[in-house]
Amino acid sequence: MTSATSIAGSGLQQEPSALYRWTVLLFVSLTMGCGTYYIYDSINPLERIFIQELGFSATTFGMLNSAYAASAILTLLLGGIVIDRIGTQRAIPFFAFICCLGATLTAASGHPATMIAGRALLGLGGESLVVAATTVIAKWFKGKELSFAFGIKVTIARLASVASDNSPGWANKVFYPHGATGEPSWQGPLLLAVGAGLIATVCSGVYWALEKRAAGRNGHSPVVSKAKHKTSFRQSLKFNPSYWYVVGICLTFYSAIFPFRTFAIDFFTNRILESEGALATTEAMHILAHQQAGRFASLLPLSAMIATPLLGLLADKVGKRATLMMIAALILMPAYLLMGYTNVSLFVPLCMMGIAFAVIPAVMWASVAYLVDPSRLGTAFALMTLIEQLGFFALNLLIGSSNDHQHAGLGNMQGYLPGLWIFSALALAGVIFTVLLRIRENGPHSHGLETITVKNS
Repeated sequence: MTSATSIAGSGLQQEPSALYRWTVLLFVSLTMGCGTYYIYDSINPLERIFIQELGFSATTFGMLNSAYAASAILTLLLGGIVIDRIGTQRAIPFFAFICCLGATLTAASGHPATMIAGRALLGLGGESLVVAATTVIAKWFKGKELSFAFGIKVTIARLASVASDNSPGWANKVFYPHGATGEPSWQGPLLLAVGAGLIATVCSGVYWALEKRAAGRNGHSPVVSKAKHKTSFRQSLKFNPSYWYVVGICLTFYSAIFPFRTFAIDFFTNRILESEGALATTEAMHILAHQQAGRFASLLPLSAMIATPLLGLLADKVGKRATLMMIAALILMPAYLLMGYTNVSLFVPLCMMGIAFAVIPAVMWASVAYLVDPSRLGTAFALMTLIEQLGFFALNLLIGSSNDHQHAGLGNMQGYLPGLWIFSALALAGVIFTVLLRIRENGPHSHGLETITVKNS
């Protein structure tokens, strides 16, 4: 029977239909995918072009994503508190607009300082936009198909990452407007990211209208309501140990994956050229290898797109969330060393990484909804994302500096090995956090991560 109690504390007189809920999810996911994922990943295929055309070093290139992370670190916790106080209906359009502005500033000039400022502005809006979108799904789907909903949200968003990684192929004329023998364009691909920001802004407006309509027809939307009780800043940061273990998993997993993606296309391009014995490359050979590297890089979000909703369904049906996270960490750990020390096709380790990566949005993020009071979800997700961004900031600089110091590149593929070992060590740390979480969630202080299913939630 549908009643106001079906969404705790919302005051909802009549629960929105399933179609309405999934429509909300669709536009929130499109906003997040275009506004954060595509724009963030849009520079990944451009490392070699920035080096050749703008005089960047690998360290300078790493600073573009470190600036994003630094901005997120400085603003995320405040963004989460703001989301809890004003609601996501107003927060999501605001953050989507900031993302669009960040993409515009990044594309405006080839000067490093201007581009770093643009990426910092993107960080101001991008991660808070992810937190707001995550909060929307957690509140609209808790007690229903929560993990599956998270999986679908991320599958839609990952389409943007796949599109970005493959952009040297489908937008070849934007990257190489003068053909294989002419100079590549550093600005054209960034203008595509501006277009993605405009799409995000429009989709956020549709989401705003859906929330307004739900509040008008049903008395109250599940996610517009503000926190009822004000708490001190110190109290707002108090969470249980299971939450902090999940934060540790988030930090290690994402630090092992997103900074890797920052440098992956350049690594893959050189690995492909070296495997073909092409130390003295022509520009045409480099372009083909660049396109193939983009396709390989897209396997990570593509495999995650396929696996995420399936793992979400599995978690909804059987529980065992801590166990699933532990298995994912064990799968991730050897993937980097396979790329560095074997000639196995990149398809194999990237699919391993993709499957492990799928557990994060499908299981880990959804688990937070069971560990934290609904009125504090925005703060909890923001704090978790802030710590994740600390990892991004440090790892982008560390890997960029390592590649420069080791002179990693075509003819010196060994120079990439220290970075691959760093990523493997992070995966090992992730295994430790998942084991600690599983022990606690199988003990007397369990929050039900191993037992809660759709049937009995």
